[in-house]
Amino acid sequence: MEHREVQAARHSPLVAVVLIAALAVTLAGIFPFRQILAQNRQVETTEAKLAALQTENAALEDQIRALNTDVELERLAREELGMVEPGEIGFTAYSEPGSELPAVPDAAANFDDRSFAQKIWDFLTGRDLDANG
Repeated sequence: MEHREVQAARHSPLVAVVLIAALAVTLAGIFPFRQILAQNRQVETTEAKLAALQTENAALEDQIRALNTDVELERLAREELGMVEPGEIGFTAYSEPGSELPAVPDAAANFDDRSFAQKIWDFLTGRDLDANG
């Protein structure tokens, strides 16, 4: 019996070192892995933003082409500048200063309703590193 106890006592520091080394290797793999996942999501988000900007650019180019027509210029002059043709009567409506309603801050915007398990998963996959979630 004593021989087994001595052998077990000799192996317990070795087992502890092996477990610590395994934990270190695991953690060394998790942190770069989550950064890679976060960077991949960031690339996807940036590509989506690029596509949206390209669509917006096309719409703005259409607006520029429309602004070069007399009909659109007259419409804008009437709406934005109050232009009236001779013989027409123009009306302007004003609101009283201070009559606008104050903006109410959205308290729910800062509330994180993810579960604990979801927060852990987001940490492991690197979603917490991505500002867009």
